[in-house]
Amino acid sequence: MQTRMKEFRARTNMTQAALAEAVGVRRETIVFLEKGKYNPSLRLAWQVARTLGTSVDELFIFGGEEDE
Repeated sequence: MQTRMKEFRARTNMTQAALAEAVGVRRETIVFLEKGKYNPSLRLAWQVARTLGTSVDELFIFGGEEDE
């Protein structure tokens, strides 16, 4: 999975810590999401996208064998 979280966070001037607090997770979870090391639940993906003012499919790019 690839993500555009860092790009969308920059657009909103939101830190990883602020995003984590807004969606109710630890900052480390945001770090792992941004690096593509963690696949979020649908609920978390939706919360992050909503907080960053975008949609799940704009924020996360799913596909490829590594995602299976």
